[in-house]
Amino acid sequence: MGIERITPSQAQERQRRGIRLIDVREPHERAGGAAADSLGVPKAELEADPGAIAQNRGEPLMLICERGGRSLQAAERLHALGYSSIASVDGGTSRWIGDGLPVVRDETQGDTNFHERYSRHLRLPEVGIAGQRRLEAADVAMIGAGGLGSPIAFYLAAAGVGRLTIADDDVVDRSNLQRQILHTDDAVGTRKVDSARARVAALNPDVDVRRFAERVTAANVERLIGDADVVIDGADNFPARYLVNDACVKLGKPLVYGAVHRFEGQASVFDAGRRRGQAPCYRCLFPEPPPPEAAPNCAEAGVLGVLPGVIGLVQATEAIKLILGIGDSLAGRLLHFDALAMRFRETRLTPDPDCVVCAPGRSFPGYVDYATFCAGG
Repeated sequence: MGIERITPSQAQERQRRGIRLIDVREPHERAGGAAADSLGVPKAELEADPGAIAQNRGEPLMLICERGGRSLQAAERLHALGYSSIASVDGGTSRWIGDGLPVVRDETQGDTNFHERYSRHLRLPEVGIAGQRRLEAADVAMIGAGGLGSPIAFYLAAAGVGRLTIADDDVVDRSNLQRQILHTDDAVGTRKVDSARARVAALNPDVDVRRFAERVTAANVERLIGDADVVIDGADNFPARYLVNDACVKLGKPLVYGAVHRFEGQASVFDAGRRRGQAPCYRCLFPEPPPPEAAPNCAEAGVLGVLPGVIGLVQATEAIKLILGIGDSLAGRLLHFDALAMRFRETRLTPDPDCVVCAPGRSFPGYVDYATFCAGG
């Protein structure tokens, strides 16, 4: 006999006859509502040791999950192991609840909002509850609340990063709205950090947004990023980029870099502060800034409105990976994106052994007048 697929009503009727119903979801999922009288056994645990639940492989069993997919997979696994009478509940707990059948909730499983909001993260083995708690405890400092900062702020807030420190001294202008989706028309004329905080709070009120309506300078940079686990460069000018890079090297902070120009963008991770001689810093890539006429800003050269969204999402992804300690970061790689050709390419970056800021054994040279430095003075 193969896998039988049954309705929630059929499952309830069989429960009355003494056939066991096993909920293969995780405990935090059951907390939001589970079929009455079901036994909670996570799918991985059931598949690893089904004999702990049913030693008799001929015993009839019913499996249920959220919508029916995982329970069917588990049923197929048990059937392959010799269990001959397995049924899976089509539509799962969602349909069970929709059909008005009796439900129990386990309030001991903790914060329902946490489990519901981040349920798709919690199902990822690479994240899980432990990883989500790391995100919740993390502090990300974001320099700039403009085109790059907009998608970064939204997605880090949605992911559950506990604190966002946002530094930007600008106010919302109507010309920003073509790409800076963090702001709305009714925010024109208000401070970007205030507009950002309002939009982040509307998405995820649990995120603590620290606002600094200040231009980043040598005098305040360490105060702005000193508590951060990850720093994100969303600036639109070279003086800020060099300054933030130097501060991250000095303080040992990973820096997620992004930049856009017309139809092209690039992103990387500069982690020289923690990995001297192994990972490059921004100065290893650009020892000296280009002349102003060779790198006009968005106001002068224009930018495709969706471009900062693409690069900003790459930056947000890298920040989350750094917090969780998963995957391979862009450290040592520069990712280029050409929107017109819809093409990504990658350039390998190596640390400069003579870098004035991050060379191994070299003491921090101190902050400089970055505006003069970038102007070629």
